[in-house]
Amino acid sequence: MPPTVPTTPTTRLTPLTSGRAAPSPAVATALPLAFEQVTRSYGGRTVLGGIDLEVAAGEIVTILGPSGGGKSTLLRILGGLDRPSGGRVSIAGSPVAPYDPRCAIGFQEPRLLPWRTLAQNVALGLPRGLAKTDAAQRVSHLLELVGLTHAAEQRPREVSGGMAQRASLARALARNPGVLLLDEPFGALDALTRLKMQDLLLDVHANAPTTVLLVTHDVDEALQLGDRVVLLGSRGDSRSDSREGSRDESDEGQDGTVVARVVAVPGERPRDRGDARLAHLRAELLAGLGIDTHRNPPQRNPPQ
Repeated sequence: MPPTVPTTPTTRLTPLTSGRAAPSPAVATALPLAFEQVTRSYGGRTVLGGIDLEVAAGEIVTILGPSGGGKSTLLRILGGLDRPSGGRVSIAGSPVAPYDPRCAIGFQEPRLLPWRTLAQNVALGLPRGLAKTDAAQRVSHLLELVGLTHAAEQRPREVSGGMAQRASLARALARNPGVLLLDEPFGALDALTRLKMQDLLLDVHANAPTTVLLVTHDVDEALQLGDRVVLLGSRGDSRSDSREGSRDESDEGQDGTVVARVVAVPGERPRDRGDARLAHLRAELLAGLGIDTHRNPPQRNPPQ
């Protein structure tokens, strides 16, 4: 069973455009989810080789793994955009439905409609049948939450990449999803904007908690945001202790990706990016991804 998620105070959020947090007109109900021996094959290629994972309601779980290892496939299956070849995927105990309305998805690119304003783009995420007054209130709240009230009537070409990504996040949250799926949402941003967006995501989650699965290639991002980090890999990489094992790239993906390791991240969010415990976990996760951390560089013979 997944660990109990530490309670994150909801009073620390300060929207970028005001001095205090606005009360949410509707609070999302975070939902638990589970993968049980989930497989996915395309033709003769097995991408997912039997994924077992439980995520508690309100938990943020970040997912690391090699390119082509099925991270995005995992999100698509959970969101009902793809079907597993085998196994069971459930949200709050019930099977995932096609285009499951309990989920919302955010992508690496904002994918905003260029002819609509930011407010109109956010409104596209609202559930159908919402009263006009309630819809306007919800959009206004979300724009304030992500610091875009001042840019509500601007179009995507008139704002920065970070602002567009904030609008995309607001759109994903518009229908109060029980599960938020984020596929490298900050991968296209510059380093400084990326750090600011990580902090914003934590602020948004504190204000309107939901269950989050976030795929990333950035180990530091995974440790900063996640309650747990899931490392995907081949079956030979799967282990429950903290030893650094070797990887054979020739075996990668032959039997499909599995959960090679799950790491509980110490400390409550937001974490100190300079925490020595995170640095230790960073080295272990990089080793799990086959990256040499050069902690013990080879000794070179001095010149004669």
